[in-house]
Amino acid sequence: MHATPSPPGGALARLGPALGAAGAVLALWYLLARSGGVAPGLLPTPAQTAAALADSARSGVLAADLGASLARAGQGFALGAVVGGALGFTTGYLPKLSAAVTPVISFLRPIPAIALVPLATAWFGIGETAKRLLIAYAVLLAVWLYVHDGVSRVPVTHLRAARTLGAPLHRRFTEVLLPAAAPALLAALRYGASVALLALVAAELGGADSGLAYRLQVDGQFLRVDRMFAGLLVLGLLGVAVDLVLAAVGRRFVHWGAS
Repeated sequence: MHATPSPPGGALARLGPALGAAGAVLALWYLLARSGGVAPGLLPTPAQTAAALADSARSGVLAADLGASLARAGQGFALGAVVGGALGFTTGYLPKLSAAVTPVISFLRPIPAIALVPLATAWFGIGETAKRLLIAYAVLLAVWLYVHDGVSRVPVTHLRAARTLGAPLHRRFTEVLLPAAAPALLAALRYGASVALLALVAAELGGADSGLAYRLQVDGQFLRVDRMFAGLLVLGLLGVAVDLVLAAVGRRFVHWGAS
């Protein structure tokens, strides 16, 4: 069966509301910056922010900071997603293990990564290990919650039916459990990616010599608000880009549950 081709202009129609909202935000931002209600040096216009962003790009600072932040966030996300996903599948499938593990994770979840910065620094120093582990910690807890919930909601009758039909454990996992929990896994990865960026800010503010959040801190010390807005813009666009990539992967491989 061939998929029905999208009508001409379908992509533009889907992007229309988002583009309209972005335009409205830019217009409101410009009017607020020019209204005089906020000191000019504390609220740059969109054009001034774009100029600061272009200057950072030309100097190479943006590329260096973006590369450092992507490396930290990517490695921490990968570690946290693998461990959190594996643990979520295990506790979701084994109720007795869930009864032992869930209280521990429920205790850890309210403790934000930024609260652990001093401890991580004391244990691992101000190097990259502490930053990546902080990000992995935050991602692990987020991914575990979604995956555990998704796996635990898979109907037991499906697994029993597969076992009754003689399916071995690995086939019950790959052909029953994994497809049923795949939408929850996709949601876990998308949420975990946003959490990784939040934890990245906490990790870099805890001691770094490069990175997007580090640059925000430095610019804040010199009251370069235009550069701070540019950094926040990059962080936001980075989060949107990562989410769009994961959503596209989900539509390709988890088409029955992707949004």
